[in-house]
Amino acid sequence: MAEVMDRELGWEDEIANDGPSYDLFPECDCNFKVVGFKRERHNGSAKLPACSKAALTIEIESDDGTLHSRVNHNLFLHTKTEGLLCSFFISIGQKKHGEPLRMDWSKVYNENTGEGASGRCHVIVNHYTNDKGEERTNNQISRFLEPVEPAKKAFTPGSF
Repeated sequence: MAEVMDRELGWEDEIANDGPSYDLFPECDCNFKVVGFKRERHNGSAKLPACSKAALTIEIESDDGTLHSRVNHNLFLHTKTEGLLCSFFISIGQKKHGEPLRMDWSKVYNENTGEGASGRCHVIVNHYTNDKGEERTNNQISRFLEPVEPAKKAFTPGSF
């Protein structure tokens, strides 16, 4: 079988790879890994003025590893959303409660190595109507969760 090489496609090339399929998660707590990051700009809205934003692509996985999905999630760099930024950095283990943190985006996702931070989040099912009037659903991250501390073994005198 011939090895497929990454290459640019021509305008009339034949295509066949449908890409990965993703599942719709029920509402749950699950593991995540950052698999993409872009520095973008939010143009402003009724709720939030113009500011920089981190456009993240996040892969989520069920605890048993059977469901996989990807979601796009924006983190807005504004004081109004500072708590959300803090909860993200706490979830990936970069920030501790009560301690300031200088955000280090190179530890969130490294484009050169493809390595991304991981943690836990709460995923919800979002119901919406698209621009064609069709009812749709997708997953969204509603909040980032604190890292789970490994259980400590109870001390039993005389045992090793």
